[in-house]
Amino acid sequence: MAKSRSSTGRTFAAHAILITWTVIALFPVFVTVINSFKSRRAIFADPLALPWPEHFDLVGYTTVLKQGDFFGYFQNSMIVTVVSLFFVLLFGAMAAFALSEYRFKGNTLLGLYLALGIMIPIRLGTVAILQIMVAGGLVNTLTALILVYTAQGLPLAVFILSEFMKTVSDDLKNAGRIDGLSEYAIFFTLVLPLVRPAMATVAVFTMIPIWNDLWFPLILAPAEEVKTITLGSQIFIGQFVTNWNAVLAALSLAILPVLVLYLIFSRQLIRGITAGAVK
Repeated sequence: MAKSRSSTGRTFAAHAILITWTVIALFPVFVTVINSFKSRRAIFADPLALPWPEHFDLVGYTTVLKQGDFFGYFQNSMIVTVVSLFFVLLFGAMAAFALSEYRFKGNTLLGLYLALGIMIPIRLGTVAILQIMVAGGLVNTLTALILVYTAQGLPLAVFILSEFMKTVSDDLKNAGRIDGLSEYAIFFTLVLPLVRPAMATVAVFTMIPIWNDLWFPLILAPAEEVKTITLGSQIFIGQFVTNWNAVLAALSLAILPVLVLYLIFSRQLIRGITAGAVK
C-alpha cells in the first residue's frame, strides 16, 4: 500500500513538472499568436487578452503579405531547411552506419571527434566560415547556408543514429549479405527502416535551429533575394518605430511549418526518445 502511494506521488509530481514546463514553453507562442490578431493599441493595452471582436484586426497579416516578399522568404527558408535536413539525415546515417558496423583503427577516436561538434558551437568559427564563403563566391547564396547547416547538424545526427544502429540485429544484416545484397542495399533496405524513430528525432532537433536561425542568414545571405523568413521579419523592426502587428503576424506564420513537422513525426519522435531512454 505504501509503495503504491509512493509510486502515485512520484507519477503526480512528474506530471505536474511536465505540465508546468509545457505551459512555460507554450506561453510565448500563445501570446505571439493571439496578439497577431489584434490592433496595435489593443496589444499594448492588454497583451494577454484574447482577440475579441472589438479588438480583432488582421492588419498585421495584410502588412506582411503586401510589404516585403514574405512568400519569397518562406520559400528560401523551406529550400534551406529541407535540403539541409536531407543531407544531414543521409550523410549522418551513412557515417553512423560505418562507425557502428565496421571496426577499424581509429573508429572510437573518430566518433569522439565527431561528438566534439555537439559541444563546440559552430558560431565560434563564423569569421573563418565567412572567409571560406567569400573565397568560394558563395556569399548571398542559399548554398552557403545549406553547407553550414549540414555541417552543424551532422555531429548530433551521427551521435544519435550510431547508437540506434548498434541495436540492429547482426543476423539480419548477415542474412542480407548471404542473399547477395550489397552494403548499400543492406543500409537502405534493412537498416534505415528500423531506425526511422531515430531519424524522426534527428529531423525535429535539426530542423528547429535551422528554421529559427538569424545569425548565419544575416552574415552569409543578407541579400533581399535570399533572405530567410526569420531575417525577412526584421524589416518590420525599425530603429525608432516597430510594426508589432506585422512582426507578430510574420512570427505566427513562421511557426506553422514547425508545428506541421511535429504533427507528422510526433509518433516517431516519441518512439525514438523513449527507445533512447530505455537503452
